[in-house]
Amino acid sequence: MAVFPSKPLRTSTLSQVIRKYPGLFGVPFLLIMVGASYGLSTFTQTRYDMHDQKVKQVTKEQELNLDRNRKKFDIREEYFRLSAKANEDWEPKRIQRPKGVPEWGVPPTEPP
Repeated sequence: MAVFPSKPLRTSTLSQVIRKYPGLFGVPFLLIMVGASYGLSTFTQTRYDMHDQKVKQVTKEQELNLDRNRKKFDIREEYFRLSAKANEDWEPKRIQRPKGVPEWGVPPTEPP
């Protein structure tokens, strides 16, 4: 069986240099990746700042509108208002009991 050489016939000088010194390719690649991440972080930060500014403008407008229509709230006052209203709003009504259900405190006359 024939043994094939691992070296191709024509190799470029660039590939020979990169194979001999891998840092010539790796270091600039890593520097570009790190620099690009820092460069893109400023763009993304600008995007989020603009979004926050839009949200803050809307909340300030809503806040100004709510302050005009807001009434003072006191929990004790609300409690007394609701407790007085609860006594006025209902009226006891007696409904007929279903057949076979005794009055309270009276034992049933027929077995179940």
